[in-house]
Amino acid sequence: MKLKIIAGSNRANSNSRKIADAIQERCNANIDAFDSVNTLDFAEVDIPHWDEEFWTKSEKWAPIKQDVIAPMKDDDAFVIITPEYSGMVPGILKNFFLLCSAKEMGHKPALIVSVSTGTGGSYPVAELRMSSYKNTRLCYIPDHIIVRDADNFSNEHPVSERLDYSLTLLGEYAKGLKPIRESGLINTKDFPYGL
Repeated sequence: MKLKIIAGSNRANSNSRKIADAIQERCNANIDAFDSVNTLDFAEVDIPHWDEEFWTKSEKWAPIKQDVIAPMKDDDAFVIITPEYSGMVPGILKNFFLLCSAKEMGHKPALIVSVSTGTGGSYPVAELRMSSYKNTRLCYIPDHIIVRDADNFSNEHPVSERLDYSLTLLGEYAKGLKPIRESGLINTKDFPYGL
């Protein structure tokens, strides 16, 4: 099973990346479900704003399609880490979901991890659940994590044990959804978009 952690901040040395690294360490040390854990950090990848050229064989989009989007077909589960920018998901993360489809993310489980330097963090969870799964067919698990006071995050943070529990649960969802993807029932050719 392959897990992709998506650090949704475009800031270098962000709390999102710090938490992504901690999640990767925890998965490698404590979670048996995933053989491979990789991180996609938006501070390290220049993702242009979506435009209709994305649907063509444009040279502008070829590297993103090949190096960022296409490899996600091999992933079995995702952790989506979103910082809270003014109570919202950052634009770069929303833009990313415009580039993805059910071919890469469909019928795969995802855990939302919201990051706040203060006491917030709930609005990005609601925003992702409301608007990022329609065409991607991403399956958010019922659990989510909100890391508050993220500047002081460490392995002793109050949410650390909950992270292990939710990551273990995510692994079970990944195992459970794999037979659905392999069933031959999923038809993204005739029904590429959600309703």
